[in-house]
Amino acid sequence: MLKILTELDGVSGNEKAVSDFIISQVSYLSDDTIVDSMGNIIFFKKGKKNNNRKIAVFAHMDEVGLIVSDITDDGYIKFAKVGGIDDRILLTQRVRVGEKGIEGFVGIKAVHLQGNDERKKVVKTEDLYIDIGASDKEDAKKYVSKGDYISFVSEFTRLHDRRFKAKAVDDRAGCGVMMELMKDRYDADIYFCFTVQEEVGLRGAKVLTHRIEPDIAFILEATTASDTPFTPEHLYATSLGKGPVISLMDSGAYSDKELNDFVVRVATERGINFQYKLTSNGGNDSRAVQTEATGCRVCSISLPCRYIHSPVCVADGGDYDNMKKLIKAVLNDIDEFDNRNDGLGGEN
Repeated sequence: MLKILTELDGVSGNEKAVSDFIISQVSYLSDDTIVDSMGNIIFFKKGKKNNNRKIAVFAHMDEVGLIVSDITDDGYIKFAKVGGIDDRILLTQRVRVGEKGIEGFVGIKAVHLQGNDERKKVVKTEDLYIDIGASDKEDAKKYVSKGDYISFVSEFTRLHDRRFKAKAVDDRAGCGVMMELMKDRYDADIYFCFTVQEEVGLRGAKVLTHRIEPDIAFILEATTASDTPFTPEHLYATSLGKGPVISLMDSGAYSDKELNDFVVRVATERGINFQYKLTSNGGNDSRAVQTEATGCRVCSISLPCRYIHSPVCVADGGDYDNMKKLIKAVLNDIDEFDNRNDGLGGEN
């Protein structure tokens, strides 16, 4: 499933191929399916017990990518970035352009033609182009138009010892986990929310949160693993192979301490490996879910991922399996979570 999900193209604002696939695979498991005007999907599953709390699980369908901004007279494609992409990873990348899936490559002036100063600088996006093999502008316009989305081409590849490489692990990993979760029915009512446009401002989650107004939300994500050369160990955010990641805070959200503690207790009791995120950089749909509408308790559970926001994300299959086990156990035990005496069904 993860292979199929990561190889689908779904740059922010163009998630339809991903959403169509998800709907085709799991809509039969839902008691009610809603696709809103932005393209968010809400699958509702009625709980086995009456419950006055709204529990939601979120994962975003979109990925970082590019968009066609212009076509030169010579038939080259100029582009802009969609989402947070490091300019340094773009050179010579293989890409797919538009609905026709035209393949091309990100190019730059040949090294032999560059001066010494040019070779020492990081090439900016505006100085790059995509070569689709067109002879001139009119030829290129037969296949490509301004506003076409551009996705990286990167096949899912299994690596040594259960690890794998793919594009869009952020956040097709969360989507894959949530699709597995939908196969079960839980005591509580659950809203399974697949969101759009997370990478460009959490836009889908903002709209969806106002629609649902959840009391408790779990955000399933991918997050930075920095256990790589030249990074001091004390600066590691997360590491591959140590289990799913529980965030304390990030640049836009504070995870609810009591909810985090509950998740940790469930993991400990079930013998499920987990780790804390040791930095607060980055952000995800937690910010929108926590602060929009009436506010919400949030907990982020993420898959550690090296080289995130690139075509060569590397993650660990064991971490992915433990992420599934953890959130499934949490949803099965959610009635045991002791809410504060705030009208949500629990007392201190």
